[in-house]
Amino acid sequence: MPLPLILGIAAAVTGTTGVGLGIYGGVKMKQANDKLKEAQKRNDSNHARLKRMNISACKAMDTLGENEMKVLSEFQHFSDLFERIKNRPEFVNIKIGDVYIPKFNGSEIKKVSVGASVLLGALGGATLGTAGAYAASGATTAAVMALGSASTGTAIYTLSGAAATNATLAALGGGSLAAGGGGMALGELILGVTALGVGLLVGGIIFSCTGSKLSSKANKAWEQMKINEQKINKICNYLFALQSTAKSYNTILMRMRSLYLKQLNKMRKIIKSYKEKTIIWQNLTSEEQLVIENMVLIVGVLYEMCKVQLVLKSDDSDHNIINEAEISKAEKNANKVLSQMSNAA
Repeated sequence: MPLPLILGIAAAVTGTTGVGLGIYGGVKMKQANDKLKEAQKRNDSNHARLKRMNISACKAMDTLGENEMKVLSEFQHFSDLFERIKNRPEFVNIKIGDVYIPKFNGSEIKKVSVGASVLLGALGGATLGTAGAYAASGATTAAVMALGSASTGTAIYTLSGAAATNATLAALGGGSLAAGGGGMALGELILGVTALGVGLLVGGIIFSCTGSKLSSKANKAWEQMKINEQKINKICNYLFALQSTAKSYNTILMRMRSLYLKQLNKMRKIIKSYKEKTIIWQNLTSEEQLVIENMVLIVGVLYEMCKVQLVLKSDDSDHNIINEAEISKAEKNANKVLSQMSNAA
């Protein structure tokens, strides 16, 4: 067979093979590229969901934290009235039903109230998560720190800034998904039938190899996305539970605050009915003494609620944990007082 004919047949065969490999490689590249895009899209969606959930949880915690500071600051009104009563009992183991406070410390309540007022005034324009961090770490503790900072001249915004961190609510590592790209450059094909066939064959091999590498990258990106997704799902579940807990706790706190304000009004009327600046405990009627005792219990229960750390640091997890035991105990005591005082009204 003449040589030109053999070369022509060879060129046709190699050209056909090259086209086939090129098509196969092109399909692989498209599939890999589609997989990379889908991985990135899903990863972006997961991170957007995490951001939304984190903002929602922070807002719920901020509402609770600010309300706890309001409650603590309002104790000042009670303290002013309470201090006018002289020869009053120690108020140890004051109780309604099976709810009691071991010992009532009036001077401590007053100090916390002042500190809470300082923090409450500093909350205007505070970053997202600031008030929530107070609730997470215990509003009473934050109020005590604020009072100490105010007395030593330390700027309150420093305390606020240190507490204003979403890391109190959740922590997620790993960063963004690394989905690298791929590229290919082909030289100019030499003119001629034989050269064209070889050129296509070489091009097809390069195309196929690039497609395989890109497929490997796409698979790795997808695996990383799935790992991140599992972490994000776990964090989102935690944030949802924290948000629900904050809302539930805030509801009970506000009900207790309403009871406090109602009883405070009664106490104010009693104190006002006596013209003297100071009132002797023994001069109060038994009904009036009961109002004061109930008031002491209400303040004590609210104080204990604001002491609860809603979030505890965990050494065994990539996020903090909700202090379910203490939260449940505080809620039960508050609900018992609300129920018992409602029945007595």
